[in-house]
Amino acid sequence: MKPTVLLRATTLAAIVLAAACNESNGPTPLPDRTFNQVQRLGNPLVSEVFLAKRDHGFHGSTAPTIDLAAFTPGIRGFVDNVAGRDSTVGKTLAAVLLPDELLVQSDKATNTAGWLTWALANGWGGRTLTDDVVTAGLQAVFGSLLNPNNTTAALADDHVDANDVAFGTTFPYLAAAH
Repeated sequence: MKPTVLLRATTLAAIVLAAACNESNGPTPLPDRTFNQVQRLGNPLVSEVFLAKRDHGFHGSTAPTIDLAAFTPGIRGFVDNVAGRDSTVGKTLAAVLLPDELLVQSDKATNTAGWLTWALANGWGGRTLTDDVVTAGLQAVFGSLLNPNNTTAALADDHVDANDVAFGTTFPYLAAAH
């Protein structure tokens, strides 16, 4: 092999190795691109039930880092004043629902997945397709889950039954719209 060919091959190999050995955990963002967050909704019912309609846009366009300061009064105010529940229910819901993120405890068994299982049942967290988050939320506010002495049973269920079409067995799992 000629020395110039060997030098070129060695230089090329060094460039490839240098490019592959950066300390980034992912692709480097392009400096000339900006992104605009359109919406976020980790826990259903946070903005849809507990927050005033005028706060929906603000909630959807902000980061979870401000949730405790910005939205705790709204959740507690709704639970205490509109729903008429004991103040401990509002405190508990604000503590569990804020910041508005879906948490996953990857050290737990995946068969314990479900909405708020990370907080209420030492579970995996996240949400499954079969989670009835509306009824779960209504039960937390109006049912006996958080306070057995302050309930309104008629408001603790959305009365929507299971899906009328089975989920698929491959991604994206949802049934076709009909």
